[in-house]
Amino acid sequence: MNNWKKKGIVYEVYPQSFKDTNNDGIGDINGVIEKLDYIKNLGVNIIWLTPIFKSPMVDNGYDIADYEAINPVYGTMEDFDKLLKLCHEKGLKLVMDLVVNHNSDQSKWFQESKKSRDNKYSNYYIWEDPKADGSAPTNLGSTFGGSAWEYVPERDQYYLHLFAKEQPDLNWRCEAMRQDIYKTMRFWLNKGVDGFRMDSISFISKPEKFEDAPLEDNKEYGSYYYGSSNGPKLHEYLHEMNREVMSKYDVITIGETPHTTAAQAEKYIAQERQELDMVFQFEHMHVDYGEYGRYSDVTFKLSDLRDSIIRWQKDLSWNSNYLGNHDQPRLVSRFGNDEKYRKESAKMLAMITVLQKGTPFVFQGDEIGMTNVDFKNIDEFKDLEAHNTYEFLKNKGLSDEKALEMIKRKSRDNSRTPMQWNDSKNGGFSEGNPWIKLNDNYDSINVRESLDDKDSIYHFYQKLLQLRTNSDVATDGDFKIVSLSDSDVFAYTRKLNNKTMLVVGSFSDKKVKFEVPESLVSMGSSKVLSNYRDSIRELSNILYLRPYEGIVFMND
Repeated sequence: MNNWKKKGIVYEVYPQSFKDTNNDGIGDINGVIEKLDYIKNLGVNIIWLTPIFKSPMVDNGYDIADYEAINPVYGTMEDFDKLLKLCHEKGLKLVMDLVVNHNSDQSKWFQESKKSRDNKYSNYYIWEDPKADGSAPTNLGSTFGGSAWEYVPERDQYYLHLFAKEQPDLNWRCEAMRQDIYKTMRFWLNKGVDGFRMDSISFISKPEKFEDAPLEDNKEYGSYYYGSSNGPKLHEYLHEMNREVMSKYDVITIGETPHTTAAQAEKYIAQERQELDMVFQFEHMHVDYGEYGRYSDVTFKLSDLRDSIIRWQKDLSWNSNYLGNHDQPRLVSRFGNDEKYRKESAKMLAMITVLQKGTPFVFQGDEIGMTNVDFKNIDEFKDLEAHNTYEFLKNKGLSDEKALEMIKRKSRDNSRTPMQWNDSKNGGFSEGNPWIKLNDNYDSINVRESLDDKDSIYHFYQKLLQLRTNSDVATDGDFKIVSLSDSDVFAYTRKLNNKTMLVVGSFSDKKVKFEVPESLVSMGSSKVLSNYRDSIRELSNILYLRPYEGIVFMND
C-alpha cells in the first residue's frame, strides 16, 4: 500500500442529508461543494460519497438504475465534475460508492432480463425455477425481511435479492455482466475519481446450487448470507477486477465484507493477491446484538468490543477503523454517553478509534457529537429495514412500545438525519421541508456552536487527526493491548523503532483507577492529547481517570 493510502483519513458524506442548496429538502452535490473547506479543515484527506447515481431511492440510492448518470435530486454531471475538480485543487481525494452485488429493478438490465430467458440480459441476474409446487427455490431470507426470492411470471422463475425485492442480485458468473461493470468503473476512473468503496462485495459470488439456509435470530426465513458470503469464485472475480481495471489507476479500494472472518479478510488485502486495499468488517458491530439480531435492547460490554478489535488488529495487516457510519446508530449514543458526558465520551471514542492501526473513517456529524434521534412513532422512520423489522418484532409478540424502543436504539435512520449546521430553521440544512425528521437537539448541537467553542468535539478531532497525520508511529507502529482484563478501560500501545504511543480511554461514567505497567512508565512519556483540559501531564504508575477520560502519551 503506497503512502497516500496509508496516510489517508476518510470523511464519509451522506449527500442526501449533508447540505441542501436548492431547498427541496434533499442534500445535493452543490451542498458538498459549499462545505468542502469545512471538511478539509477538519484534517481529513479523502471524501467518500455514498451513492449519487440515478435511482428510485427504495434503499436510499443503494438501488442503482443507471451507473453512469447522476440522480437529478443531487444535481447534474456538471455539478459532479466541478466537485471532483475542487476536491483535487484542495488536496482532497474523492471516493465513490460502487454497488455491484445488486442494482435496481428499474435498471435497463433488469427490465430486459425479466422479459425472457433468451435475450442479451437474460443471464445478468440470478434466476431459479420454482419448486414443483410453485414456491420459492429455497427458504433463503432477505436482510430486510421476507423471502430473498421474487417470482416473475414472464419467465416463470424467481430472481434472487439478498436485500430489498427492488434490488435484484447481479450474476457475476456472467462474463458480459462483469465486463459492463468494468466499463462503468472505467467511466468514473477516467474522470479522475480516486477509488471505490465497494458495497456488499463479499456477496458477489453465489453458490453453484442454492440450498435451504439455517434459521437464526428467531427469523422466519434462512440467513441471507448463507452460501453467498465469501463464495467460491469471489477472489477470482476481485483479482480479475483488479487486473482489468484497478491496477491501471492509482486509486484506493475499500471492500464492505459482512460475515467475514479476519483470516478470510486477509485474503482480500494481501498485496501479493492483487485484490483490494482494505475491507470493512462488522464483527465489532455485533457486540450489542440480541435474540432478534441487530435490533435489540442489549447494551455492549467493553470486554466484547475490545476482544473483537484486538482480534482484527492482530490478524489483519491493515484495518478500516470506525465505530459509526450511515448503516449504524450514532456512535456516542451507542458506545458513549450522549447526555451528561456527550463531549467527553465522543472525544474518547474518536481517540480510541483513530489511533488504531489502519485507516480511520469519520462519519458526518460525529465530529460535532450528533446523537440518536427521539423518533416518536414508526411513521417518522424512512428506512425500509426499520419498518420491516418493526412489523417482524410485533409479529413475534413484542408490544408496539417495546418494538419501537428497539428500532429507535439501532435504526440506520439515527445516522441519516440532516447535518446540523447551526441553530436556525432546520439546523441550516435546508429552507425546505427535510426529507427526514431533524434531530430536536440541533439548537445546541451544531457546527456553528462547535466552531465557536475551543473545547468542542470538532476542535478535538482537528488535533487528533493532525496527530494521526504527523506521527509515523500512529501510521506504522505495532498495535499491542495494555490491559486485557480491565472492565472499564481500553488501553493500547503503538510502537515503531524507539517511539511508543500509549492510548488510554475510560468507558465508565465514574472515576476509575488504572494501573500502568512499569515498562511503559520508565520510558518517561508525556501527554500529547487529552479530552479534559487539566489531564495529568506525565505518565505514572497509577492513573485516576475521570468519566470517559482519554489521554495519549508519547515518549521523547
